Amino acid sequence: MAEELISTEPATGELVWRGHAGDVDAAVASARSGYARWVREPLGRRIELVRQFANAVRRHESEFAELIARETGKPLWEALTEVQSVAAKVEISITAYARRTGQTRLDSAMNGTALVRHKPHGVMAVLGPYNFPAHLPNGHIVPALIAGNSVVLKPSEKTPAVAEFLVRCYHEAGIGADVVQIVHGGPEQGKALVTHAGVDGVLFTGSARAGVAINRALASDPGKIVALEMGGNNPIVVLPTPLVEDAATLVVQSAFTTAGQRCTAARRLIVPDAFFDTLVPVVKELTDRLIVGEPLADPQPFMGPVIDNDTADQLSESFLTLISRGGRPLRHMRRIDPDLPFLEPGILDATGIAERPDIELFGPLLQVIRVADFDAAIAEANATRYGLSASLVGGAPEDFERFWTEIRAGVVNWNRPTSGASSAAPFGGIGLSGNHRPAAFYAADYCAYPVASNTMEQPRASILLGLRQG
Repeated sequence: MAEELISTEPATGELVWRGHAGDVDAAVASARSGYARWVREPLGRRIELVRQFANAVRRHESEFAELIARETGKPLWEALTEVQSVAAKVEISITAYARRTGQTRLDSAMNGTALVRHKPHGVMAVLGPYNFPAHLPNGHIVPALIAGNSVVLKPSEKTPAVAEFLVRCYHEAGIGADVVQIVHGGPEQGKALVTHAGVDGVLFTGSARAGVAINRALASDPGKIVALEMGGNNPIVVLPTPLVEDAATLVVQSAFTTAGQRCTAARRLIVPDAFFDTLVPVVKELTDRLIVGEPLADPQPFMGPVIDNDTADQLSESFLTLISRGGRPLRHMRRIDPDLPFLEPGILDATGIAERPDIELFGPLLQVIRVADFDAAIAEANATRYGLSASLVGGAPEDFERFWTEIRAGVVNWNRPTSGASSAAPFGGIGLSGNHRPAAFYAADYCAYPVASNTMEQPRASILLGLRQG
């Protein structure tokens, strides 16, 4: 019998979903059949159907958002923004497909017509994360469908109910069950899907460790398109500014929104020594005021629990390990309930840690690093193998231009949080954050490939040189 899977609410421990691991071979075979039909649908028809999907999502907005809040633990207000992003992705993707993969035609009286058009890859495996279990896989699925691909979604085993709801919205819109389908399971099913001979592309969002494993597994298979959207050890650099409360707010938003469970969350606050005693107490005071609570509570909390108790335990242990290595606690990370994964945000001064670990601590934990000046701040910000998001707060336009030029990241902001990237722009990173295939608006690039054609309506040719006289 297939392995049983169970999903529970992080905030209460109550059962959300129960099911079994799926059959990867059967899903891929069905997707290949669905692709053969879907690819023959005119582009206009495919666009019409994904627009119907967006309408289905809007019809179920309240129900969908409540399910996301319950299964992930994120506050209802944030879950609502995720559902709205799912629906909004459709029009953005339609525009992106037209701009990024449009047709080019060059006519010549003597040489016919040169065309550049785009073809879908075939069957795309989409592997989604638990932190945005609808929005992030949907960011791959919609552009893949518009391009003409079929999709097999393998969601995180921690959020299967949300993924099922998402896929049902596609089916409600009239998109076939063999064109978009779901395979539940853990690492075993994920590996089988990634390496399956019937899969033409792998679109992944998740941890660097899992992404590197996928990259390694497919290193000898260049025929598969692979897009890896991974995590970050993201810096937010704050220069002296009179707008201290605004700067502190940007830091708190960057570090603790979604309980720090965003790939773009700020993990490191880098601040000049001369501004440390001005900024950090305000950051701490604002953090003290954050409401941590159940996702459906009234009034709404700023953040809910992390995804599960194992994650909460690992984060608590990481906080203590950093202290044992020389970190100075500024705000202790505490478990609110020993049986549930609610965490009070933790802040520590990591300046004294001789060898700071370059890892993504995926939760509400902020390390503060004091530096001498802007030169040292940029060097510290770049002291990571990751390269997803970075923000500069304060400074003049010329400071941001220098920051933008020298920082190694795919998202570089000024006086804005590290998180909250626009779906109308490319989204991705370098190093351990991605493999140079940005998502969001640029997802169209990896969902179709360009094909060049030289054409004439009638065969016409001659050989001008190198022939013997007839």
